[in-house]
Amino acid sequence: MILVTGATGTVGREVVAQLLAAGEKVRALTRDPGKTRFDGAVEVVKGDLSQPETLLPAVQGADKIFSLALGLQIGEQERSLAQIAKKAGVRQIVKLSVLGVGEGQASTRAIAEWHAAGERAIEESGVPWTFVRPGRFMSNAMMWRDPVRNQGKVFSNFADGKSPAIHPKDIAAVAVQALTTSGHEGKAYPLTGPEAFSIGEEVKILSEAVGKPIEYVTISDEQARAGMQRSGMPDYLINALLQFAEQVRSGNAAQILTTVEQVLGRKALTFKDWARENAAVFC
Repeated sequence: MILVTGATGTVGREVVAQLLAAGEKVRALTRDPGKTRFDGAVEVVKGDLSQPETLLPAVQGADKIFSLALGLQIGEQERSLAQIAKKAGVRQIVKLSVLGVGEGQASTRAIAEWHAAGERAIEESGVPWTFVRPGRFMSNAMMWRDPVRNQGKVFSNFADGKSPAIHPKDIAAVAVQALTTSGHEGKAYPLTGPEAFSIGEEVKILSEAVGKPIEYVTISDEQARAGMQRSGMPDYLINALLQFAEQVRSGNAAQILTTVEQVLGRKALTFKDWARENAAVFC
């Protein structure tokens, strides 16, 4: 049995689906089981990483765990999960971390620090671990949906800076490989997509997939902050994302890694692949 936390999120859903396709028994942790839409083969349990007392029933009987925690309290949440996992005899934790925890890789300093605390907590528990460290998700482009639909525009403070976004399916595939095959314990996998594009270049690819013109509009950090505040995003996350935008503009986030191909034995999916799969969302 493999327990998947963060099972309703972008990567978590993919991990659940790919584990099922691999013939694994899956248990999905969610704060509100009544709102989930999983395959009937998935065992859905109620729990919250921020409430350690809810985790023991979810962990008991699991052989392995996919850990996905978010926010300022990642270290505390994954410490609780790992300690419970140790007592329950869990044999491996595969953690979704972030590019930048490893030396020499560009990410937001703040988010990397949060995930570094989670990695340390899991290591200190003594449970065998694997860390999956992706960079920017291609699916972040979903934030463009309403501006594209309503105005035919995409707004970004990345200017012409480039970064190699990664498909969530590839992130999940690396995690599933680590969960279902041997030899991944004690390893960290920094991940990027196969091509470094600017937002303007991604918008052009998306425009071709959607079949209508989309204009790329560069904005300032101040404008970006105001937009994120209007959306209800918390200040700590806004500040972290502005840090990353600065790194992209400076050219320090353009490195392409081949880890996906090395782990999976196939090429990483492209932004064109993602755009074709999701074109209907922008129509």
